[in-house]
Amino acid sequence: MADIVIVNPRFDISFWGLEHCMPLFGKKANLPVACLGLLAALVPDHHDVTLVDENVEDIDFDRLARADLVCLTGMNIQGRRLIEILEEVRARGAMTVVGGPMATVEPEALEGLADVIFVGEADETWPEFLAAWEKGEHKSRYVQPEKTDVTTLPVPRTDLLKIERYMFGSMQISRGCPFTCEFCDIIVTFGRRPRLKTSEQVIAELEDFLRAGFKIVFVVDDNLIGNKKAIKPILRDIARWQQERAYPLTLFTEASLDLAEDDELMELMGLANFQNVFIGIETPNEESLRETKKLQNVRPNAGSLIDRVHRIQDSGIDVWCGMIVGFDHDDPSIFKTVPAFLSRARISTALVGLLHAIPTTPLYKRLKGEDRLNDEKNADRYGTNVIPLGMSSAELRDGFIQTMKDCYTVDAYFDRLDSQFIEQNFKFTLHELPYWSKWRMAWAKRAFFNYVRFAVVASRLLSLVQDEDLRARYRKQLVQITTLRWREPHILFIYALKTATHYHYAELVRAIGDVDPETGAMSEAGRPFSRSRKAETDEAIAA
Repeated sequence: MADIVIVNPRFDISFWGLEHCMPLFGKKANLPVACLGLLAALVPDHHDVTLVDENVEDIDFDRLARADLVCLTGMNIQGRRLIEILEEVRARGAMTVVGGPMATVEPEALEGLADVIFVGEADETWPEFLAAWEKGEHKSRYVQPEKTDVTTLPVPRTDLLKIERYMFGSMQISRGCPFTCEFCDIIVTFGRRPRLKTSEQVIAELEDFLRAGFKIVFVVDDNLIGNKKAIKPILRDIARWQQERAYPLTLFTEASLDLAEDDELMELMGLANFQNVFIGIETPNEESLRETKKLQNVRPNAGSLIDRVHRIQDSGIDVWCGMIVGFDHDDPSIFKTVPAFLSRARISTALVGLLHAIPTTPLYKRLKGEDRLNDEKNADRYGTNVIPLGMSSAELRDGFIQTMKDCYTVDAYFDRLDSQFIEQNFKFTLHELPYWSKWRMAWAKRAFFNYVRFAVVASRLLSLVQDEDLRARYRKQLVQITTLRWREPHILFIYALKTATHYHYAELVRAIGDVDPETGAMSEAGRPFSRSRKAETDEAIAA
């Protein structure tokens, strides 16, 4: 029997981390990365497994030194801390292995820092290594030759997570995406043929989250609807499971914009209680969309970008989005165009990032061939490794900072939020309404708890936010929504959550404007935005 510890390094403060508002929710982190529980589930039963997520607990390096095997997984944005932990653990004599997104797209950065490195998916190579390690016959590098058959994966070990410290759970239904966006590493890592779990696997994981006490689960798929035909029966089974239990879990996920072109799919997602969807819109500039091969967003017969966003919202699903500035067809006008687009689209939550070329992507290969990649010094200085065409690097950096400031002023944010929740009278999951009209007692119970949750979040906002001007504005917004939509407790609760998340964005934007006057380098707080959207989200690689 071996003592195995699996470690996830802490993230720097970032847009999606919601670090500044976690105290308002009484949590340490927004969610566990999906691979932790899966890695633990793939370890044979005769070994002891411990999960350590530095985002919710401190690392006890003396404890790691006593382990037989210390395993680390991490994304590029965790890279500095990942390397620090590897160096500290190795200095204490423990055996180390490393895998995950960073090891997959930048393995050379980790060479010599770990005893074993895993590249790509590791659902098969991780157990293979453990079996060889027990015999003293393991290799120093593992590359899985074939994509994982996800229908063979076990239920992740949620029981090993400190679940009370997370706001959401995280699970994966599918891997892969059929599209060919130039900047995206997902098709390189997971392939263009989406692979889906079975309904039985998905339901088993939902049951596990329910037993664990989670109320909200993020489905980390990079494109849940990559195979529309295959996902529909799974959504029907999720909807049936939800209705049999009075909708105990709220779900949200990522999907492509062509969701708006399939009414049946939007209805099924609503019935399955997917209340939010993150969509990579990337840019309102159609030439930039064509440049980056985001062709699914440029379909004249499907309507404009705005039309399609509104169609999804009108079906009862809230839209978040990712935007990128710095494409070859962008000029300085893009910094005004993006905030205006978000306002018209009524999208309150939008990650705006600088274009970044991730190693292994077609974008990286093209820009390297054109000698348009910044060295490390200039990447730090300008916030991205991409040298733009339509403006100088300094213009791109400064324009990006101004765009973020413009998008997240208190007036701009609440104008977008109120346009959707008040002027448009947005309602979540419209397709569930017949269910709730039939089960009135279940609705009353749900309504009561939403009123309570609204009151808790609102009271924390008005007592913990120190900025007097922000606190006063939050009070005004909460009074307004209570007055206008008091009969809809779920709307009140979500509006309070969105008000709380604005506090995080306001604090983050306040920090990203700091540029070193001597070097011109963007502050540490700004660097998480210099990654492409896919470098920030949970790619859920198995190791």
